[in-house]
Amino acid sequence: MIGSNLVKRLVKEKNEVYVIDNLWRGKLEYLNDERGNPVINIDTHFFHIDLSVADLADDIVLKADYVVHLADIVAGIDYVFSNQGDLYRMNNLINSNLIHSCRKAGKEHLKGFVYVGTACSFPATRQDSLEVIPLKEEELFPALPESGYGWSKLIGQIETGFLEREAGIPCSILMFHNVYGTPCDYGERSQVIPALIRKAVRYPREAFNVWGSGWQGRAFVHVDDVVDALCRTLEKGLGQGVIQIGPPVCTSIREIAETIVRISGKDIRIFYDTTKPEGDKARCADYAKAQRILGWEPQVSLEHGLRQQFDWVKQQIENS
Repeated sequence: MIGSNLVKRLVKEKNEVYVIDNLWRGKLEYLNDERGNPVINIDTHFFHIDLSVADLADDIVLKADYVVHLADIVAGIDYVFSNQGDLYRMNNLINSNLIHSCRKAGKEHLKGFVYVGTACSFPATRQDSLEVIPLKEEELFPALPESGYGWSKLIGQIETGFLEREAGIPCSILMFHNVYGTPCDYGERSQVIPALIRKAVRYPREAFNVWGSGWQGRAFVHVDDVVDALCRTLEKGLGQGVIQIGPPVCTSIREIAETIVRISGKDIRIFYDTTKPEGDKARCADYAKAQRILGWEPQVSLEHGLRQQFDWVKQQIENS
């Protein structure tokens, strides 16, 4: 989702873009423009490789001035908490292998490296209450992420710091909160918003079950705002450390579910399954650093973003 939108934005701004993806969740068609044509030359600028295998990215990195590292293994809460060991291992391999390729390329070739982290890396003790106090970058340590995913992304941040200090390559670390938008995975491994949209579209063939109490909340940020942050950090964020990207508002999953039901126009019975995990209780972002350094703030309203995503998922399901 993020990568395909970023590629289109960078190409539109006349940049030459190379893409690495193992297509675990992504699809090549997501790189197509409105006419169905790829925005990059797939034969020469797309590399279908697995970054968990060492050294495969070496020659590709040498083609670039900047590397934006979006690759990781992540999915919905069920997958994340049911596969913590494997997910932790794979993400550490992916991060370390790509960072090592950049280290070998050196500052003679690379002008900058952008690592994408996650709000899941913040201490669980700051996300275990429904009383929400916006998170700040300096609260990352002492470290205590709730999940193997959060730990893996935090370890990647630490290695990115080594890359900057030892190899002299300017780096930026953007910590994303819960990104939503299109194109997206809306299947069994999907995150909460596309999963609930799928259930609403298919209702009553599929029950509209919400995992947990629904009172747990997140800071949802639209993919267009995230892409804007990535482009801004390439210009202004390198060498500026960790920067959070997310809104100052925590929206409950209950509110998300009710909004999706309203958008659907259906008479849907919502069932909250409290036997299922719900993860961190609540979080939102103090994005003052992003505002100060990048001139960034969220622009896309949640209502608009949800309607846009609902229409896209509905069309995908109907077409299939």
